[in-house]
Amino acid sequence: MKRQIIKIDEEKCNGCGACITGCPEGALQIIDGKARLVSDLFCDGLGACIGTCPQKAILVEEREAEPYDEALVMVNIMKAGVNTIKAHLKHMKDHGEMKYYGQAVEILKENGYDIDELTKEEPIACGCPGSNAKRIAPKSESRESRGPVQSELGQWPVQLTLLNPSAAYFDDADLLISADCVPYAYGDFHQRFLKGKVVLTFCPKLDHDLERYIDKLAQIFTLHNIKSVTIVRMEVPCCGGTEIILQKALERSGKMHFVKVNVISVDGQII
Repeated sequence: MKRQIIKIDEEKCNGCGACITGCPEGALQIIDGKARLVSDLFCDGLGACIGTCPQKAILVEEREAEPYDEALVMVNIMKAGVNTIKAHLKHMKDHGEMKYYGQAVEILKENGYDIDELTKEEPIACGCPGSNAKRIAPKSESRESRGPVQSELGQWPVQLTLLNPSAAYFDDADLLISADCVPYAYGDFHQRFLKGKVVLTFCPKLDHDLERYIDKLAQIFTLHNIKSVTIVRMEVPCCGGTEIILQKALERSGKMHFVKVNVISVDGQII
């Protein structure tokens, strides 16, 4: 059958992964450094991913495609968790797809989900889960003040844009790659993650020159023996770009590393 379905311009796509958060149905994946439509069955053709693509590499075309299958999509949606379910329901409702919305609700009811809780309105800026407004209750004091906390920062600068890939402190370094928001969310960042490591930081969503970041990281791995690599990033989907950038840099440098990934919740827990 002919229907509306997305098309990706591979020459324009830089593999940033921004479109992934715009597709709760799971039709898109980053494969071999490019966004790919993995199944016609998962793509609803509504084009929510278009607005998240900074390269303007996605458009909607009409072509022969398998019919969209809401029941099949819901299998993956439920596996992905409550936040993805909420995003999917809002996506369908915002686009007036009440037939599919109704199907999704019935499937969720059959699987014991609280529909009122799932459909409760929450403020979402720009449609991005990473922009959800949320108040975090202050933690209770568990110990008396012990004075200023000692910084464990062992080098400067820390922002990837400013770092010199040939700096001597990268020799035999334990490398820590931190997303920008992590030190604000995780209170014991210095002792738990930073101590004894060389750190670099960036934001995979808001920083623009990601290709330069990939190249800088690749140079670091090419020029130095790196003993270990640790990523610490936030739980929001866009922060997963941290791992994508590192993966591309390793591929470009021809190096292989075991990478330990730590994910931090917005209320400051390791998850």
